[in-house]
Amino acid sequence: MTIFPIERVRSQFPALNAPSVFLDNPAGTQVPRQVIEAVSGAMVGAASNTGGYFQASLDADAIYARAHEAMAELLGGTSGREIVIGQSMTMLTFQIARSLGRGWGPGDEIIVTRMDHEGNVSPWVRMAEDRGLTVRWLPFNRDTWRIEPENLRPLLSSKTRLLALNYASNLTGSINPVAELTKLAKEAGALVYVDAVQFVPHGLAEVAKLDCDFLACSSYKFFGPHLGVLWGRESLLSELYAYAVRCGPKEPPGRHELGTSQTELFAGLAAATDYFVWLGEQTGGTGQRRDKIKGAYQAATDYERPLTQQLIDELRSIPGVQVQGMTKAERLQERVPTVSITHPRHRATSLAQALAAQGINVWSGHNYAYELARYLGLDEREGVLRIGLAHYNTAAEVDRIVHSLQRLLV
Repeated sequence: MTIFPIERVRSQFPALNAPSVFLDNPAGTQVPRQVIEAVSGAMVGAASNTGGYFQASLDADAIYARAHEAMAELLGGTSGREIVIGQSMTMLTFQIARSLGRGWGPGDEIIVTRMDHEGNVSPWVRMAEDRGLTVRWLPFNRDTWRIEPENLRPLLSSKTRLLALNYASNLTGSINPVAELTKLAKEAGALVYVDAVQFVPHGLAEVAKLDCDFLACSSYKFFGPHLGVLWGRESLLSELYAYAVRCGPKEPPGRHELGTSQTELFAGLAAATDYFVWLGEQTGGTGQRRDKIKGAYQAATDYERPLTQQLIDELRSIPGVQVQGMTKAERLQERVPTVSITHPRHRATSLAQALAAQGINVWSGHNYAYELARYLGLDEREGVLRIGLAHYNTAAEVDRIVHSLQRLLV
């Protein structure tokens, strides 16, 4: 078994040279040097619009094409024509919701969950309000901390047009059985839209195996620049009404991409995929790029899980701390390394501020998991103290935050 090369990994991230401890990863990860260099290189050599005849524009065209192909590769797609790149996952979801809703009306139903980030709730709820659809709310099981098939079945009918669900929770860390839930929805004739923002930094997405229709993620959550990425079935993207300028591209991938491409960020997006390939090589991966990406995820997961259990166990040893999510070691494969806690006598915002003063970066609040916070009975403003690991974090950093919390939670 190859030992995870943590020091080599950390050396790739210039931000980690700072004294801060980055445990704010569910909100955004740090970026490796190759992403920074790709963005810088594009701003020097391809600071031009696409579609021209001169070299800088031709280079911009190449960056545009490679970014789409790289994301299809990362997500298990077959072509860059299945990829839409935009400002953010939330913006893309609002856009696709509006396009899909154009064909729906009163009598139609959609299903959203009590577990999702608002980026996969509000776009559908707003569309339903505009078009007169009925919204069905899908709860999660408080015992398993997941959305279970038995929760979904009663909500499905011939009226169901879409199921919007998350792959992994940005508050509890739970990973949902997306393939099984998708199968049930598809049997009812519904489309399935998956928010994989919190899953893709930690797990290999395989859209073909999931059989979903759309899958969205955010590259700044998986070591890239601030962009949203949507995979969709090419047949759907080709036929779906595009709210775009009249003279814009009529075919994917440009059909649903509005305005001038952010060429320098597209270069960073492709480089983020290259980083996964590099990590796969460093951890013993061989074969094609996709094989190395798969190896990178496995190696990172094998490294992250013991750290996650260390964090959970040490947090639970502090009197009064409650972990809002799975805690058992035998269920680590059902969660990402995002651990949220509450304490009856201490406000999450105050704790986050105190940790920040010590150079420890975390988040507090509902973290846009608005329905989930309400469903758990949490204070909507205070929410939780959220600690999120990535594969560049260390056991020493886990110890540091735990020791700080032990001193604060007295």
